[in-house]
Formats: sequence, C-alpha cells, structure tokens
Amino acid sequence: MIMDSAELVDMIIADAPASEIQDAIKSLAYAKSADLVDRVTPDVAASIFGDEPEEGDPLPEVGDGEQPEVDAELEQEPTTETEE
Repeated sequence: MIMDSAELVDMIIADAPASEIQDAIKSLAYAKSADLVDRVTPDVAASIFGDEPEEGDPLPEVGDGEQPEVDAELEQEPTTETEE
C-alpha cells in the first residue's frame, strides 16, 4: 500500500510508532523516486543512444571477421653469464 503525504502526517499526529513512520517515509520516498525515474528514462535513453533505428535502416558494418595475424614470439637479447 502506497500512502500519500496526508496519511503520513496523520500517522505523526496520532503518535504512531517511530518504526512505522520511518517505513512510511521510506515507502513514500521510493514511490516518488520510482515515478521520477519512470518519467525521465525515455528521454535519457533517447539522448544517450539516439532514436531507435527505423525499420529498413541498414546495420553498421563491423568488418569481415578476419583478424590480423600477430607474431607472438618475443625477441630476446642473448644473456651472458659473468663470473665474479
């Protein structure tokens, strides 16, 4: 059950237990923040990712799948042991 601000004030006036008031405040805050997130999510997503592609738009090219050959061997200088 989501309560509104008036019900919260009534709980405080009626001297409800502090734990119930605290839970009511948390529930009210979470409900308001969830509503805000739901309202701004489409705008934020559109600004970050751009508009959804229209049907028929080609997908971007990602390459032919071939990887360049890499020489995995390391060149090392010959080590010389010195006697002390």
